[in-house]
Amino acid sequence: MAVRKRVRAHGRVQGVFFRDTVRRAAETRGVAGWVSNRGDGTVEAVFEGEPEAVDRLVELCRGPGRAEVDRLEVEEEEPEGLAGFQVR
Repeated sequence: MAVRKRVRAHGRVQGVFFRDTVRRAAETRGVAGWVSNRGDGTVEAVFEGEPEAVDRLVELCRGPGRAEVDRLEVEEEEPEGLAGFQVR
């Protein structure tokens, strides 16, 4: 059963390979969705897939690579049946 979570990471999260790190991890775990830099300096991502794989990606968003995450917002949503993973 697939789940969907939307996360928004606040802090030093742009220009530190956050999106690419998340993309590679999502593809490795078979999780669909997307990740995007936002105009307010945050990074937003949507993950759809198996619960354990999605939870691991949420945890990764707490500080991948050189990122310094001050706060992570996580919301559960209804899955839409996304396929593949995109960096937007």
